[in-house]
Amino acid sequence: MQTRKKYIFITFFASWLLLFYFGGDQIKRLAFLSRKKAAVLKNWPRWTDRSLLKSFADPEELQSDGGHHKQSAKARRESRINIYKHSRCRMETCFDFSRCEKHGFKVFVYPVEREDPVSESYLKIITSIEESRYYTSNPEEACLFILNIDTLDRDHLSIQYVHNINNKIQGFPLWNDGQNHLIFNLYSGTWPNYTEDLGFDIGQAILAKASFYVENFRPGFDISIPLFSKEHPQKGGERGWLYQNSVPPKKKYMLAFKGKRYLTGIGSDTRNALHHIHNGKDIISLTTCKHGKDWEKHKDTRCDKDNSDYEKFDYQELLHNSTFCIIPRGRRLGSFRFLEALQAACIPVLLSNGWELPFSEVIDWSKSAIVGDERLLLQIPSTVRCLHSDKILAFQQQTQFLWEAYFSSVEKIVQTTLEIIKDRLFHRESRPKFVWNTLPGGLLALPEYSTHLGDFPFYHLQHGSSPSGKFTAFIRAVSPVVSLSQPILKLIQAVSRSQHCAQILVLWSCEKPPPPRGRWPQTAVPLTVIHGRRKVSDRFFPYSAIGTDAVLSLDEHTSLSTSEVDFAFVVWRSFPDRIVGFPMRSHFWDSSQSQWGYTSKWTNEFSMVLTAAAFYHRYYHSLFTNSLPAGLRSLVDQLSNCEDILMNFLVSAVTKLPPIKVTQKKQHQEAAPQQMPKSAAVSSGNLHFSQRQDCLNQFAAWFGYMPLVHSQLRLDPVLFKDQVSVLRKKYRHLEKP
Repeated sequence: MQTRKKYIFITFFASWLLLFYFGGDQIKRLAFLSRKKAAVLKNWPRWTDRSLLKSFADPEELQSDGGHHKQSAKARRESRINIYKHSRCRMETCFDFSRCEKHGFKVFVYPVEREDPVSESYLKIITSIEESRYYTSNPEEACLFILNIDTLDRDHLSIQYVHNINNKIQGFPLWNDGQNHLIFNLYSGTWPNYTEDLGFDIGQAILAKASFYVENFRPGFDISIPLFSKEHPQKGGERGWLYQNSVPPKKKYMLAFKGKRYLTGIGSDTRNALHHIHNGKDIISLTTCKHGKDWEKHKDTRCDKDNSDYEKFDYQELLHNSTFCIIPRGRRLGSFRFLEALQAACIPVLLSNGWELPFSEVIDWSKSAIVGDERLLLQIPSTVRCLHSDKILAFQQQTQFLWEAYFSSVEKIVQTTLEIIKDRLFHRESRPKFVWNTLPGGLLALPEYSTHLGDFPFYHLQHGSSPSGKFTAFIRAVSPVVSLSQPILKLIQAVSRSQHCAQILVLWSCEKPPPPRGRWPQTAVPLTVIHGRRKVSDRFFPYSAIGTDAVLSLDEHTSLSTSEVDFAFVVWRSFPDRIVGFPMRSHFWDSSQSQWGYTSKWTNEFSMVLTAAAFYHRYYHSLFTNSLPAGLRSLVDQLSNCEDILMNFLVSAVTKLPPIKVTQKKQHQEAAPQQMPKSAAVSSGNLHFSQRQDCLNQFAAWFGYMPLVHSQLRLDPVLFKDQVSVLRKKYRHLEKP
């Protein structure tokens, strides 16, 4: 036992001697570091073997304490407190809900004065709000307020930087420390730190900001928006680049990047490392030092080769032919190329740690983008190669949906921002996240109509359901009933005999009163007369009397048989999101006039089905009345024309698909406006046609693009006009003269 203790003591003593001999210098250094608060930090040593060990860092960078962009946690926290004094703001604490109770969600924009400098981008934002259905010119009705001061560019080195904002907003009687205000911002901070300092106190205002850092983002209160250029269109916008025949989904290049390389400062680490993954084959990663006024002062040994390789590839060609696009951070977290990649169906690979992605409150980015880590750049190639083709195609399709639904124009970015705020205010009428991430998107699924997915025409396929098995016939009457042989009475009898008809509604838009109940035909279904305001837009008002999903819209002069109605309804139940009907029209581009043309000729293709005899979902009544601007509805009311064209525009914009035509025995003739004087009867047809062509171009200008889609498809019953016995045909009456 004594011997064992002796050996243990000797071993312990020997270990102590070895530690003191080999590690004494390190122990001294640890003792020194423990007293570092009272000491002055020494410079990095100048290595004696510098010629053998080449440094990857600039000597001045080594002498510094880590650079301006390497802020400590305490410094970042202090900076955040200075920028966001109300950093704990939530809707419940910093927003006055009572302002929204009486008049609903209304938005007031401070009047822009002539002396106020406003950028083109901010003017697009203001215009989008003023043209929206939420705008009000009365501040007493407003729930939300927008400043007339351009707050987009808060880089004090920029020529668009607005000075003394604090003094200006404090003089606004409606400011109230920013409560119920929404502030838009694209650029914040400046060289070298590029902090999120806006240069003024936003108070309790909601901040809609690009390049939002997660530590500064207030969830459920602020909104992260995308960075967009001044060339971004105010409305409409270009379509995405993915086509239906883009199979297989893998393109010429697997992974691509072409952009600036920062030699120093914030954002330089990631871009300086991108050359490591370039292989010149299926991974193209090109950077250039050649930007800025003094780039040659910071030029390194790689710059000449990088600049040479950079010119060998075209950026647009890479976007078109790359499956994945690297989106590294710039000086700020966001980048223009994020939206460019979405439009090009080039799946974004994000390398911007700490970036709160645009509209992350409602958009599920895991279905359309790869969120990487700047520190793990070398793992990106193997990560994207592991994705299967079906997954890649799903990602590409989702990029196209998100681009066209929320990002293709400034108007959609602004509308999405407003709708997110509105959903927060009215929880019972808020959209589920499924709606935001599924066609046609949150902007086109109005929660005021319903919060139940089965009530919309878009989601039956995903849920394996079908619309209701009955329809409501909706007939617009503009002429007095003076004879029992009038077409409207025959039409009512034919429609009422349909086994799918639930009720008939007559919209009475005539100056004279409707006939008494005894003068109307006897029908097996209820017949109700609704008194209209003699406006053509009334036919698309969301009347509560419409109790079925399907609406059969009819003009008083339409001639249909019961078999035609039955067959068209069966077809519509398979396509409840589209217009299904009989009379067709088309549009074309007239290059000689540089405008859109309208034609009623029977050709091999069409793009419109007139609502004089057509089925569609009743939801489009709500969308027509509540989503379209009042100016468009006033236009069709003033002309007493074009309301059917506007409905076709709306449905095609929602579905991105053409209407469906079914067979018809008789050709439909468009009726001229009723109020035309008899002396002008000869020219009324030409005027009517000219008005419709003008409408076509005005609607296209408002939408920002032409949403109508051509089709060469017509659906007929099986055995239609086949040489078989008529008794074997289900819709045999379609072929009778």
